[in-house]
Amino acid sequence: MADQLNATQGSLLGFLHGGPKTGWELLQEARAGLARFWNVTQSHVYRELSALEARKLIRAGKAGPRDRRPYTLTAAGRRAFAAWVAEPPGAEQIRFPLLVTLWFGGHLPRATLRTFVANARAEHAARLAQYEQLHVDDTHVRAVVSFGVHYERAVLDWLDELSF
Repeated sequence: MADQLNATQGSLLGFLHGGPKTGWELLQEARAGLARFWNVTQSHVYRELSALEARKLIRAGKAGPRDRRPYTLTAAGRRAFAAWVAEPPGAEQIRFPLLVTLWFGGHLPRATLRTFVANARAEHAARLAQYEQLHVDDTHVRAVVSFGVHYERAVLDWLDELSF
């Protein structure tokens, strides 16, 4: 069953280990933590929740305010998550739009490139500040936050080396 779960489905099952959550709450939890490392959209979350419910890996509760329904992990969902999370993770792929622009940077004025690099620097400095303010008790989540800190520092160092 693990090979049948995609990463978003597995992540949603993982988030539901903490108790029932609505699709909106799951999206907010993903955006607050994993979003920097894994792209999750609102439509993707709701589509995957429907798929997980159809497979009886989660169960929807009664609709509450704004027609939000809390989802609960089933025993089958716990087993599917355990199998999925025990699988070796796939290879990473860097998606860094600035690199594509720089690849073709010879077609742009230097001032435009300098602006793009300055904007990227400000964005990465802001993310670094966010990560450095986080105080996480969970060892595993702390490892992910630590990766974020190291990544942002490395990107900032690299951006500082660029000369456009």
